Amino acid sequence: MSDAHDERWSRFERLAMQRALELAAQGAATTQPNPRVGCVITRDDTIIGEGWHQRAGEPHAEVFALRAAGERARGATAFVTLEPCNHQGRTPPCTEALIAAGISKVIFACGDPNPRVDGSGAARLRAAGITVETGLLSDQGEELNLGFFKRMRTGRPWVRLKLAASLDGRTALASGESRWITSPQARDDVHRFRAESAAILSTSATVLADDPELTARPASTVTGAANEDSKIRHPLRVILDRHLRIPNAARVFATQGEIVRLTSASALASSANAPGRIEAIASATDGRLNLDAALAWMGGAGLNEVWTEAGPTLAGALLSGHFVDELVLYVAPRLLGSDARPLANLVGPQRLADSPEWRIHDLRQTGPDIRIMLRPNR
Repeated sequence: MSDAHDERWSRFERLAMQRALELAAQGAATTQPNPRVGCVITRDDTIIGEGWHQRAGEPHAEVFALRAAGERARGATAFVTLEPCNHQGRTPPCTEALIAAGISKVIFACGDPNPRVDGSGAARLRAAGITVETGLLSDQGEELNLGFFKRMRTGRPWVRLKLAASLDGRTALASGESRWITSPQARDDVHRFRAESAAILSTSATVLADDPELTARPASTVTGAANEDSKIRHPLRVILDRHLRIPNAARVFATQGEIVRLTSASALASSANAPGRIEAIASATDGRLNLDAALAWMGGAGLNEVWTEAGPTLAGALLSGHFVDELVLYVAPRLLGSDARPLANLVGPQRLADSPEWRIHDLRQTGPDIRIMLRPNR
């Protein structure tokens, strides 16, 4: 049964968990590699404490909410968007904080798939005599942490592929000119996605062609951007650079934030003076870098969500390999013609019935453009 129709929950309980989810979303750009978590403490259908996890290494959501509730937390109910942790990491276990505060009941949206938690948080709370219930707004809870859930379950990050095209599905003129197909509003939206991602993935071909910075520009639309510049988390930039072709003078090396260049084992030997951190990964049979190996490296590095901006070659390879979890397509109200460049280099199916199908997850207008978010039917 969907929790939308589960009669276990009262109207207030739904509102309390919805508020916890809203709080969790405030850490969208700052909690990597940790999940986004919110917590609300209630007594007699009144909220007496709120908190959210703000940054990795700092207190978790439950601790902030308990601090706000103070002594009133004894005998109260805690609504948490994710199962409380029960292990000592960079911060103490949240289960012990809830127990020490005298919480009598904990309701969490989703179990934590992290093997270090995965049921042990609920078991510890129950062993201490606390009533534990789960599943309230679980779909929304998992949606908030898609990348974390996927990385914990598969060892790979959630991959978003961003594409911008004309009405006729073209990304650039035949000459290569593409700046700018979409509007300033669409580009601001891209910066929000960049800021809320653990990493931005691109290629040496894109860097050589466009000389981009691949950074997230702080803006009022970016969750967490109200923090001072020194505390803004710059996404890791991961660049596929098989032959280490990017020149040292490229703008990407002149900006704040860490850069990792994934390259071949043979190129690694000549990387002594190359800027950025250089990591070698396996190559595919055609000599290109193995994309599954690249994603495995990113998962191993603790990256939850990866935002991909590149040309039609990488876009086509990611789509053909079924590596894309979400396609973010900006469509501008203009026509570029049949000789303009395509969205992706793909080998077409022999039959229409064999073409991959996608479902629209979200559709909205962004300035004069349309943003379509799609997920594969798998």
